Amino acid sequence: MRDRPVRPIILASASGILLPLCFPRFDLGLLAWISLIPLHLALDGSSRWTAFRLGWLTGTIGFTGIMSWVVTAMHTYGKVPLLVSYAIMLLLTVYLGLFVALYSAGLVWFRSLVPRYGLFAAPCLWVSLELVRTYLFSGLPWSLLGYSQYRQIDVIQIADHLGVYGVSFLIVLVNVAVAELIAWLMPLFRGFVPARLPWELVTTSAILVGLSWAYSTSLIVSEERRVPKSLLRVGVVQPNVDQAMKWDKAYRDETLKRYDRLTETLGAGTDLVVWPEAATPFLYEREPLYQLQLLAIAHRAGAPLLFGSPAVRFNADKKPFLLNSAYFLSPQGALLGRYDKQHLVPFGEYIPLKSSVLFFLDKLVEGIGDFEAGPGPTVFSFTPKTPVPGQTDAAVTRTVKFGVVICYEVIFPDLVRRFAANGAEFLVTITNDAWFGDSSAPMQHFSMVVFRSVENHLAFARSANTGISGFIDPFGRIIRASPIFTEEAFHAEIPALQSRTFYSRHGDVFAYGCVLISLILILFGLFRTEGPAHSTVAATPV
Repeated sequence: MRDRPVRPIILASASGILLPLCFPRFDLGLLAWISLIPLHLALDGSSRWTAFRLGWLTGTIGFTGIMSWVVTAMHTYGKVPLLVSYAIMLLLTVYLGLFVALYSAGLVWFRSLVPRYGLFAAPCLWVSLELVRTYLFSGLPWSLLGYSQYRQIDVIQIADHLGVYGVSFLIVLVNVAVAELIAWLMPLFRGFVPARLPWELVTTSAILVGLSWAYSTSLIVSEERRVPKSLLRVGVVQPNVDQAMKWDKAYRDETLKRYDRLTETLGAGTDLVVWPEAATPFLYEREPLYQLQLLAIAHRAGAPLLFGSPAVRFNADKKPFLLNSAYFLSPQGALLGRYDKQHLVPFGEYIPLKSSVLFFLDKLVEGIGDFEAGPGPTVFSFTPKTPVPGQTDAAVTRTVKFGVVICYEVIFPDLVRRFAANGAEFLVTITNDAWFGDSSAPMQHFSMVVFRSVENHLAFARSANTGISGFIDPFGRIIRASPIFTEEAFHAEIPALQSRTFYSRHGDVFAYGCVLISLILILFGLFRTEGPAHSTVAATPV
């Protein structure tokens, strides 16, 4: 009997160890469908407080494995002492682990509130907590469970209605169903008569997985037959500029020459050239000499140029502030538009509550100052060289619209879908992932772009300073992805589609529906009349 308390801890730890394996760089996405089973078995017969602690253990171990790159970003590039970096990472992962703790306690509670059928609400609770994580304290929806399936194209097309949260829902439902099935089978091996077979959960999960697969495969087959209104030849540049040299004035000329040389290799047939976030090692609007050099590069490219550069503006009291901006230049040097990053990175681009509570802190990464958020989504337009498919006249072209998101913004589903809702026909993301070093973070970051493509059925082009740069088609298939820390430029043909998915139009309706279901159950539990029938937790022996 002494080893009984140890068994749930081992099971909860096992789920924590399995979770990081589902994401890059391990990339064993299929494990996600069984990774939570040990935790669910550990919760069987537990009290809510015990379930909370077991879930917290699972979440802390899991997120420590997933977010280990935080140490690299802070210590190597932020110059934070190594021990302090580990302490901050642990503080972050303990916080993220709380969401798994709340899920675990809630699951046990729901099962006691509605015996046998309360577990149907478990995936709703998980999705609700993922949605809270997306917005709470500025939001950190990094490595939501659904992202583990970014390579399973024949399953994830449901995201065009349900978002990434729908895939998370499906994964959790399967984990719950299989765990209950195992719990039902275990007494058979001990010579006991098992409880009633949880056929409702098993059948529901099997049907929903089957419907997801059928919808995804049929959608891809049918949509591939459509002729896109435009096929654009987009080129991305990955300069691989060392972060330590990026803002050193001594390397400005060398950096611009590198961009010039790489851009020239894209060739004359390119419709759009994309450089990364903060590509210019200077403030574009404040350096006339370097500005002329950049305009000359755009002219030689013979195509519109999209690039990142900080911009400076002034408040009413003449106090300056910075914007993380993307500029869009014509080949003739005219400014076609500018987009200012809306969702900034806390402790990377600004310090939350710096004027009152956290006045003693400085940013964890080296840079040129604090930034402020831009006003909202901006859609650019241009006329490509490529003719419209099906037209014999090569001169027949049309205006194409696209949106650009900068770095961290791409992990926020609702933010990206607003560009699609505003008329974007393809999307671009520019980033500087050099802060992550040679860790799992660049691939984790890239994998999330797959879901932004699927949710809106729009192609994505991605330019990153040190990688990963590449292209993703409207169904989430990776057309090309570059290795990290390589210097290269390449192009691909991507479709420009006027595609308006349910998700593009309505956003996270499904996720908020899950929140509503969870709240109804919680209110039922808080206000129900207590009685003898509710004094104990119905548990299946394992």
